[in-house]
Amino acid sequence: MRPLVRPARLTPGARVAVVAPSGPVPDDGLQTGLDILRGWDLDPFVLPHVLDRHPEFDYLAGADAARARDLERAWCDPSVSAVFCAKGGYGSQRMVELVDWAAMRAALRSHGPKVFLGYSDITPLHEAFANRLGVATLHGPMTAVLDFLKNARAQEHLRTTLFAPEEAQVIRAVSEASRALVGGRARGVTLGGCVSLLAAELGTPHARASARGGLLCIEDIGEEAYSVDRILTQLLRARWLEGVAGVVLGSWQECEPADQVRALLADRLGGLGVPVLTEFGFGHCEGALTIPFGVPGELDADAGTLTLDVPALA
Repeated sequence: MRPLVRPARLTPGARVAVVAPSGPVPDDGLQTGLDILRGWDLDPFVLPHVLDRHPEFDYLAGADAARARDLERAWCDPSVSAVFCAKGGYGSQRMVELVDWAAMRAALRSHGPKVFLGYSDITPLHEAFANRLGVATLHGPMTAVLDFLKNARAQEHLRTTLFAPEEAQVIRAVSEASRALVGGRARGVTLGGCVSLLAAELGTPHARASARGGLLCIEDIGEEAYSVDRILTQLLRARWLEGVAGVVLGSWQECEPADQVRALLADRLGGLGVPVLTEFGFGHCEGALTIPFGVPGELDADAGTLTLDVPALA
């Protein structure tokens, strides 16, 4: 697995586009998030359909095509340095094939890569940016989500990654519960996201063939133990995990029963023969860390660290 092209770090005054590829965005949370970004001396603006509501399905932030056009407009605007997602939920799978990826590639060739940030339902877009554009992305707090709005650790780690990424080159587990499920060190290129959505990508036209050579960073929310079992078993049966270099497990919020989830993670992943680190502290947890995808590095499961070979942003 090859490293991907890294966007440039942000500088004061950088213009940041906020998009809503997935679920509906609360206006009050959005405004608070924009104020935080302005406090970082960024210049955020909201794309036209961010506060839309789908006319029929209330779990979507507007029509699929409108959400796709917002993403295109943000990425293709040469004045924009970064594209931040406002919220997850559900919906990016519905719009990802409606994005004009040829136009996105043309903008990449013309203006260079830019920061793309999000997590949860944004996972299919992380995969699309990797597989269709070859661009590294950031799995981290979103503009209108409570953890970003209220948690100083989440804010500070994201801010450091954006402005001084060399200071976030060593990422340490933040939970006291973090431990090596399987010890050892492994080198590879980071990838991952919400594991249920990675499994849902299987069989789609532009899906990643496997996680071979990667440091796989996965988490999820709201799945029962048997469902997590099914998802991991599907990845194993599809041989998608063959050749993975190491596994970093984030949060498993509202995945119940918690003791069974912990046991099945060991059962399904422990036999891979690679280092596996649990409770690293990214995803749907308080104070979530920002994890770059597409960047080479080393996992030390015993020390609880992910050390990047190069800063997340150039």
